[in-house]
Amino acid sequence: MSTDAVTDAGAEPDVASLSYEQARDELVQVVGRLEAGGEPLEASLALWERGEALAARCQEWLDGARERLAAAQNASTTTPDSPEEAE
Repeated sequence: MSTDAVTDAGAEPDVASLSYEQARDELVQVVGRLEAGGEPLEASLALWERGEALAARCQEWLDGARERLAAAQNASTTTPDSPEEAE
């Protein structure tokens, strides 16, 4: 099923190309439209699918950020705090 029916404007940007903020903002809009109701069944299904993809993209960004933080914390605990302490 195509997600082109999600908006009247036509083609949606590829979810994989969205930043976290773009995906989150669009997800908020999708949820709002679904909660408001009034969409035909096909449009509702397309919105739901788009929302699922957007939520997964947001989770990818959050997981990546968590990994980067963990790597930075590990790097800071394995290196000396200052050059004087290394001597």
